[in-house]
Amino acid sequence: MGVINMAWKSMLYQDARPQMEAGDVIAFSGKSNFSELIKWATRGQVSHVGVILKSKLLIEGDPQAGIFNQIIESTSLNGFSGVSISRLSDRLETYIGEIWWLPLSQSTRATMDLKKFYDFLIHQERKEYDLPQAITSALDALDNVPVIGNASHNVEDLSRFFCSELVAAGLEASGAISRINASEVTPIDLCSFSLFESDYYQLKGNRKEIRGFNAIDPTGWGE
Repeated sequence: MGVINMAWKSMLYQDARPQMEAGDVIAFSGKSNFSELIKWATRGQVSHVGVILKSKLLIEGDPQAGIFNQIIESTSLNGFSGVSISRLSDRLETYIGEIWWLPLSQSTRATMDLKKFYDFLIHQERKEYDLPQAITSALDALDNVPVIGNASHNVEDLSRFFCSELVAAGLEASGAISRINASEVTPIDLCSFSLFESDYYQLKGNRKEIRGFNAIDPTGWGE
C-alpha cells in the first residue's frame, strides 16, 4: 500500500515504532460478531481503541536501554476481560482485522502532563470490562429521544472500563482534553476528536479509511 488521498497513509510497524509516543491512539477494526455489532451501532469503521505507553527494556550488562511500545486497553485478552497492558508488536501479530496508528498533534501533546497520564492509566490495570456502558455508549442516536434517551445516556462511572472510555479518561487526566464524559465516548468518537496530526497510518489489514477523522472538538463531549 502506498500514500493515497486525504489523511490516510500506510506504514510498516517497524518504521512507525520509533516514532510512536505515549498518548498516541491505536485503532482497530475487528472481524468478530461483537466488533461488527459495535461498528454497526456506531456507524463507524472502528470497533476498538487503545493508547500507547512507552517502556524501557533494561538488559543486564547492556548500557543501551531499548525502548518499546506497550498498549493499554480494555478488551478480552489472554483469558481476562478488562484493562491490560501488552506489547504492541504482539497485538499486531495476532490481531485479525485492520489496525491504525493515530499520532497526537504537537499542540495536543503540549497540553499533556505525562506523569498524570501514566499515573491514571497504570492505576486502572486489571479493572474489569464494562459491557453495559459499552453497549449504551454505542446507542448515541437514541440519546435525544424522550424516555429512551435517558436510558441510553451514560453517567460517567470509571469503576470499570470499556475501551474508548479508558482512553478518553486517560487523555482527560493528562490535560489533553479539558473535560469530557468518558463513559459516552465510542471508538469512532475518539478517532473523530480533533487531537491528532493531519495524517494517520494503517499498520495492518485491507485498506480502509476512518470517516470523520480528527474533525470534532472533544470538549464537553457526552456531558
